[in-house]
Amino acid sequence: MAGESVEPQSKKAKTSSSQIYFELVELSGRVVAKGTWSATLRASCLYQRAHLAKPGYRCRLLQGSWEITPTTPLAALDLSLGNCIQVVWLSSSAADRRSRSRAFAAIKADGSVVTWGKATCGGDSSAVAALLTEGVVQVCANDDAFAAIKAGGSVVTWGNARYGGDSSAVAALLREGVVQVCASHFSFAAIKEDSSVVTWGDAEVGGDSSAVAPLLAEGVVQVCGNQFAFAAIKADGSVVTWGRASFGGDSSAVAPLLAEGVVQVCGNDIAFAAIKADGSVVTWGQADAGGDSSAVAPLLREGVVQVCGSCSAFAAIKAGGSVVTWGDPSWGGDSSAVAPLLKEGVVQVCATFNAFAAIKAGGSVVTWGKAGAGGDSSAVAPLLAEGVIHVCANDRAFAAIKADGSVVTWGKAGAGGDSSAVAALLTEGVVQVCANYRAFAAIKADGSVVTWGYARRGGDSSAVAALLREGVVQVC
Repeated sequence: MAGESVEPQSKKAKTSSSQIYFELVELSGRVVAKGTWSATLRASCLYQRAHLAKPGYRCRLLQGSWEITPTTPLAALDLSLGNCIQVVWLSSSAADRRSRSRAFAAIKADGSVVTWGKATCGGDSSAVAALLTEGVVQVCANDDAFAAIKAGGSVVTWGNARYGGDSSAVAALLREGVVQVCASHFSFAAIKEDSSVVTWGDAEVGGDSSAVAPLLAEGVVQVCGNQFAFAAIKADGSVVTWGRASFGGDSSAVAPLLAEGVVQVCGNDIAFAAIKADGSVVTWGQADAGGDSSAVAPLLREGVVQVCGSCSAFAAIKAGGSVVTWGDPSWGGDSSAVAPLLKEGVVQVCATFNAFAAIKAGGSVVTWGKAGAGGDSSAVAPLLAEGVIHVCANDRAFAAIKADGSVVTWGKAGAGGDSSAVAALLTEGVVQVCANYRAFAAIKADGSVVTWGYARRGGDSSAVAALLREGVVQVC
């Protein structure tokens, strides 16, 4: 593992030093946090400090090319490399799944919510408008509905009733204490402060968790959804699954491997991949879509730090920055065409429906998979040669934020791969980009929002433009 690979002892922080100074720095060069920590602590304290800077987001910490895990002793870090620790933001834990929502919801600084896009899929929130005027701290979307957590831990839902827009059947359980909401394509799962889970939406694809209810009554720390199933990690590192069996809702074939030690679960549309504490990966679900990783098993036995899924393939980043891919070859599971570029230095991977984009430590981007869905970025290659700090994807296109706050897009033009209509607004000042099914929304430093892509799915926000001119802090 990376923390064990930082060499030699003479260059490591001396345990006799009571305090060590570190700066946590984003790819853009912005300092997230700085301070001194006791040399007797582990790196979990640095992760906690990073998470305070960007609540709800997962991250990786790197020292040079070495991965710092939460269990890495601070005394093991090589101070000859300097005191800067690189922070690579991955994604909001509530938005790990590639969104296929047909609408957007924006949270403003005052806790109010603005919605636009396809009305029946949550773009029209007028039925619950009185509940969205203040106090909202998180919004999660599935394909056709939204769920918002308020400051008191209550949940407000709207959109397609069958697919989670109507949560009346579990309303009593959503009045308080909810700390996170996760979505599959057509249902929701909420984690409460007592670590129990509440589900609603389409019963056949995860909305009904009664078959595993005793296992979800306590101890759950993370939930991940794919198209038709969920996987929950418990505090003891075990995994509980439910939903459509063939999509990963049935994990009995790998149950012994999921009984302990799991630290992260990622889903593509029809399979799951779990990273264990030793850096190994366990997969299940539809075999040809990544549920069977036997072809690359030797490469997944150790050192994996992140997994990302397209529709039916996976890409794993290892501690040295190399990438391993498997699943449907035509959907990004075969990365042989760019293999020399993926041998080292990759810090983030993002996927559309059937293509991948990897950011390297120097800020360059490597793409593969279906050309028309972003796998071919040659048209914008000069713009992706350096300076990229984050990439966001919808189903058919990518958007990259550069260190200067500009945005570069590629992929299917009508899905947002062509941003020429708003190009003048994307030349500077962009701090975050969010995607739904076929559109993008960018938040600028002044709190305004710029949208593009498929107009009827949120690419056109003109109906609420006056409400998006300032004060927006998050878009889902």
